[in-house]
Amino acid sequence: MDLLTIITLLIVLSSAFGYINVRFLKLPVTIGLMVLAIIFSVIMLIVNYFNPQVFQFAEAVVEQINFSKVLLDVMLSFLLFAGALHTDGSLLKAESRNILMFSVVGVLISTFIIATLLYYAIKLTGFDLDYIYCLLFGSLISPTDPIAVLGILTKANVPKKIEINIVGESLFNDGVGVVIFTIILQVIRIGIENISVAEVAMLFVQEAIGGVIFGFVAGWCAYRLLKSIDNYETEVMITIALVMGGYYLATMMHLSGPLAIVVAGLFFGNKAKDNTLSVTSRLYIYKFWELIDVIMNAVLFVLIGLRLMVLDFSYNALITGLFAIPIVLFARYVSLKIPLFIAGKKSGIESKQALLLVWGGLRGGLSIAMALSLSGEESKDFIVFITYIVVLFSILVQGLTVGGFAKRLYK
Repeated sequence: MDLLTIITLLIVLSSAFGYINVRFLKLPVTIGLMVLAIIFSVIMLIVNYFNPQVFQFAEAVVEQINFSKVLLDVMLSFLLFAGALHTDGSLLKAESRNILMFSVVGVLISTFIIATLLYYAIKLTGFDLDYIYCLLFGSLISPTDPIAVLGILTKANVPKKIEINIVGESLFNDGVGVVIFTIILQVIRIGIENISVAEVAMLFVQEAIGGVIFGFVAGWCAYRLLKSIDNYETEVMITIALVMGGYYLATMMHLSGPLAIVVAGLFFGNKAKDNTLSVTSRLYIYKFWELIDVIMNAVLFVLIGLRLMVLDFSYNALITGLFAIPIVLFARYVSLKIPLFIAGKKSGIESKQALLLVWGGLRGGLSIAMALSLSGEESKDFIVFITYIVVLFSILVQGLTVGGFAKRLYK
């Protein structure tokens, strides 16, 4: 089946599920799309008993989609840029201390807590997984994804301070999480005995700091180009080039593509709000990226639901995944409380607000994409399955209840 046919099917399904959700379910868009995609996958599994050919066709379509490559190499850069572009730079700057602590220190703490607790939890199931692979799981499940929860928080009248902390943290911890995941994966492939702590630290600095610097330069260059012309069609194309070309160049230079695009988006979005760009240009640029964000999120969450059809079921993985849910939540709580304790009153975040940050920190497609990117590593199927369980709980349970939770905290 050719690429155009697969894209067509995904867009048609996303549109159909979107209509059903808006017309009947009335759930938050991304959650509703994923729920319907999961229901569709379950129906296909049932159909398999009566008409295997229909299921085999649906399964073949899903298996031909390289979820990891599609998200990490294509969709992630667009989603991050769109999110960064629409983020209020002044609010982000005001919360920069908290966001930096949560997205760097928090992710590192969370990775090690999850790895350690999961390592011993797995032993209770009779299964065995090396600690380095537990670290790998910790690094891919620690980054948060607020896409599905942002609309809910807004409707629940959550304080802007908490909303900007969740958004800002997720924009940066996606990039940090990918860097940590990449480094641990590289250590596994090279061999832990063949790499030193200093080399690991240098890899982190190169990827993370290099990505931030590259993103700032790329965003500045794109902004200067747009400032010198007044033609919205060309200006929109330049922003697309910034995202695609910037992400590609950063990756080729062994820098963090996600961090580069986030910084470029924040810089460009903050600058674009002044009067140097025409009103028409700003309108078209923002509306274009708003539409891209909606379409890609729709396809992403439909893909997450459809992947259910091709998951390799395992009782050990199911039990471990159920263990992993409270472990991930506990690690999230501790990884927030430690930075907040260090910051003290300067953080400006109360205990009940910290609880909202914990429950509102959803896991999403990025975690699944990183798990699926494993190729040839032992226990890949096991890691993918437990990642899927945590992500499903996060989006369906946390995503559907965080609004009510926020309302109770702020009533």
